[in-house]
Amino acid sequence: MIFRRVLQGIVPVLLTLASVGQNTVVSGKITDAKTGEPLPFVNIIFQDSRIGTTSDMDGKYRLETYYATDSLILSFVGYMPRSIAVKKERTQVLDVKLEPSSTSLAEVVIKPSGENPAFAVLRRVIRNKPVNNREKLAAYQYEAYNKIEFDLNNITEEFTKKKLFKPFAFIFDNIDSTDAKPSLPIFMTESLSDIYYRQQPRTQREHIKGTKVSGIENESIGQFMGDMYQNVNIYENFLVIFGKNFVSPIADGGKGFYDYYLTDSLFVGKYWCYRLDFKPKRVQELAFTGTLWINDTTYAVRRIEAGIAQGANLNFVQGFWVKQEYDQVEREVWMLVRDELVVDINIIKDTGKPNKTAVQGFYGRRTATYKDFVINEPKPAEFYAGADQVVMKIDPLSLGADYWDTHRHVQLTKKENTIYHMVDTMKTIPRFRTYVDIVSTIISGYYEHGDFEYGPYFTTFSFNQVEGARFRLGGRTSNQFSKWVEFDGYAAYGTLDERFKFGFATRGFISKEPRLLYRLGYKHDIEQLGQSVNAFRNDNILGSIFRVNPNNKLTDVEQWRASLEREWITGFTNEVMVRYRTLQPLGSLRYEKLSDGLIIQNVNSIRTAEISLNTRFLYHETFVSGEFDRLSVGFNKYPTLELHLAYGAPGLLNSDYEYTKVVGRIYKRWQLGPLGWTRTTLEGGKIWGTLPYPLLTIHSGNETLYLDDVSFNTMRFFEFISDRYIQFTAEHHFEGAFFNRIPLLRRLKWREVAVFKGVAGDLDYKHFNELLLLPNMYSLDRGPYMEASAGIENIFKVLRTDIIWRLRYNDHPGTSPFAIRAKIYINF
Repeated sequence: MIFRRVLQGIVPVLLTLASVGQNTVVSGKITDAKTGEPLPFVNIIFQDSRIGTTSDMDGKYRLETYYATDSLILSFVGYMPRSIAVKKERTQVLDVKLEPSSTSLAEVVIKPSGENPAFAVLRRVIRNKPVNNREKLAAYQYEAYNKIEFDLNNITEEFTKKKLFKPFAFIFDNIDSTDAKPSLPIFMTESLSDIYYRQQPRTQREHIKGTKVSGIENESIGQFMGDMYQNVNIYENFLVIFGKNFVSPIADGGKGFYDYYLTDSLFVGKYWCYRLDFKPKRVQELAFTGTLWINDTTYAVRRIEAGIAQGANLNFVQGFWVKQEYDQVEREVWMLVRDELVVDINIIKDTGKPNKTAVQGFYGRRTATYKDFVINEPKPAEFYAGADQVVMKIDPLSLGADYWDTHRHVQLTKKENTIYHMVDTMKTIPRFRTYVDIVSTIISGYYEHGDFEYGPYFTTFSFNQVEGARFRLGGRTSNQFSKWVEFDGYAAYGTLDERFKFGFATRGFISKEPRLLYRLGYKHDIEQLGQSVNAFRNDNILGSIFRVNPNNKLTDVEQWRASLEREWITGFTNEVMVRYRTLQPLGSLRYEKLSDGLIIQNVNSIRTAEISLNTRFLYHETFVSGEFDRLSVGFNKYPTLELHLAYGAPGLLNSDYEYTKVVGRIYKRWQLGPLGWTRTTLEGGKIWGTLPYPLLTIHSGNETLYLDDVSFNTMRFFEFISDRYIQFTAEHHFEGAFFNRIPLLRRLKWREVAVFKGVAGDLDYKHFNELLLLPNMYSLDRGPYMEASAGIENIFKVLRTDIIWRLRYNDHPGTSPFAIRAKIYINF
């Protein structure tokens, strides 16, 4: 126990010392090579830098810096200059002897190098990026203040006089006309937090001390608006903005994307700086135009002002401006102290022509300031324990206005102060609530009225070959009813089968911190087995309209289900589930088996009782939550891991089969800089036991015109069945890398997509003893199934169309080697 405590005390110190070892320390003594006398006032400087010193009266010198190069240059009047090698990031003693000089000065001829003078500065900036990047430090901490505001812009006098806004015309008293487009503030949030960083092992924490949000009371919104999720590091080669890879103006290969101009040198604050202007080399590349101010000694960024270049292949964004300021908070430690960002978003492009009706859009504004820096003083190891990067540690005093008047770094303007009152007042106006309800219904599919939400509306009517016309009514309780428990239910009727179907369910929290959620449900309805989780649900009217084959391979399902979900740490979740199902074939499906030799016997139903454990893990996952559901957001460099384990319990509630299932899945999105981005999915599974085909792995097909990212789009339902398989998907988005270079296509802002999907598997013949495969059902015994596609996305900014090649098993009846699929895909 004592030994462990000693280690706990020593190890953090050793790690800290190792981290600080990035500093280079050179010391020694300079003497006359002939007499041995010490030489004072010798100039000592790192080659190709401005970091230097002079020797003292005893000839001694010492240099300590993050900005070391590989050589020291020593010069002194009357002596030959000398260059000595230096080991970077080491502490070393270098004694030097200088030879007296007897050579007279020769004529010096200065000739222009022919190189762009901005490149010399840029090379030094890039060389010093590792030491100017704050992540070089062993540890740091600071207080961060974030203010985010959304404004409705293009507010014209004609707009304010519309009858639609008459009930709350008072809000137009707050219009800000100082911008190019008159704007009306409609939302604002503030947060105050402490940021902690440790290099070894690399850990980052944000403790949010206070949040203030106008109109939205949601803790996850407060987390997402904190500093960690919003910060952009200019020292990275590529900056992920709007999900796109923008090339940093100080990227290692920046000269391939930017033109640079050295235009001035001046004081910025107390630091002498070079001014570098930059702009993209090519139209529509994801790059910036703007100005950099570079410190002349450390070649750190002192200030940057930049915007997205005109014509960049980006949807809905008419403007994007960022201004960052850095300061030397300690010797040779540069930190971001202020960060300002403005985004101008318009769904329909504003042409700016005076005779055109103005199109309303939004300004998004973010102002962040940082202070109270503590450098290279790491906290104890237990402080960084746990996987949650963002922790809500709300100060109770932050609920009052006095707290913010005292603690916010930048005081609010008069207009900003009115936003909180204005939004709260608007929420009480019935007409405003009506408009919000209409927008919410379109997006969510549910119409909220008091304690109940009716919907989803797109399932009210659908049709298929088994039910004929299907009519459905359903709904769920709203958050007004409860934020801890939810009930939902529905009833449906088919005009052809003349049967009622129905279902009801509930879910609720046992605990919200930690997240512990139960689910209970029962349903008796029709399902399409072998349909991906990403496909249209079977009763969606769009699924009925866009089908290419008759929808007659359906299954009558009666199901009881109970589950318990537990989140252990952010991004790591387990769910235990018990499910009892009875399956009966409908339409062209049959359950048939051989009995007494060659006699085919019909099987009326299949009963299973299954106990399963589902695990999902995404390290440092970020998300925005509703009261019950979550949406994972932002780019995460780590893969998503999923594992499904299931056991079929024979005899439980007359269950017919015993089996074990294992399915594993790895999903990863890869940011590839100017080449775009790729997402890959690797999945594999195996089933032990002897089962009928509805309980085996039915590979996901697609029999609609709608493009399904998860399924095989040229595979029919029930075409391939396996009891063991491995599946791989790779989808690459080029983001216009080729089309941007073709003048006729550049203006369309089309973007290229390429996809490959494949699955290899097998099926043991023992399963045929339970149920026979029907005609046109196959195993993958002839090798893997594969398909590839090439597509164009961003057509009219909302449409993606793919041409898909079915690469194997083209001899199967009812299949085609080619298919065209499309889907709605809205993206920046």
